[in-house]
Amino acid sequence: MTCCGKEICSGCEYAPVYDHQGNQVDNKKCPFCRTPDPTSVEEAVKRLKKRVEVRDAIAIYNLAVFYRDGTCGYPQDYTKALELYHRAAELGYSGAYLGIGSAYNNGQGVEVDKKKANHYYELAAMRGDAAARYNLALDEGNAGNWERALKHFMIAVGCGHVKSLKLVKSMYSDRHATKDDYTKALQSYQKYLGEIKSSQRDEATTAHEQHRYY
Repeated sequence: MTCCGKEICSGCEYAPVYDHQGNQVDNKKCPFCRTPDPTSVEEAVKRLKKRVEVRDAIAIYNLAVFYRDGTCGYPQDYTKALELYHRAAELGYSGAYLGIGSAYNNGQGVEVDKKKANHYYELAAMRGDAAARYNLALDEGNAGNWERALKHFMIAVGCGHVKSLKLVKSMYSDRHATKDDYTKALQSYQKYLGEIKSSQRDEATTAHEQHRYY
């Protein structure tokens, strides 16, 4: 939320809000600070800048993404994006480490350096980032280290990373993983879905593909 910096899942965004008498009320407000939703991109960006000024790690990361992609009125500037990633990473945001790793992996603002990319992927993965764990698995698989790749994939699957589940299936088909490995991966993924599934999240998925959680 650009108003107070709190995070909300896509399902809660679509969940109805009730007052103390059980009457449904307007939910076009932040559930934490009750600030009305921004009415324009410009307003949202203005709020984001205020969060950046108070060293909000997620806001700094989001600003980095704007520079990386050249969106929301910002010019594409990989060097500026990388600088902001580092600021967010210093504040402990795992996604920022993933961003730095991707910059080194793709040569965005820096020379391509796979070793440094993996270093930052590891930092992100240790902080629970499933996408970074997936990237480490791909690197191990490309090097023929199937056992290490499988371990990374299995951890990512437990965090709900569907691409990792698909690659565990491919490893099973190619005999780099056992049937038991694939069964455990399926069970782990189903457990994840069972823990987070809700009618509100299904509604969010229907409304916006980017909110898909399965």
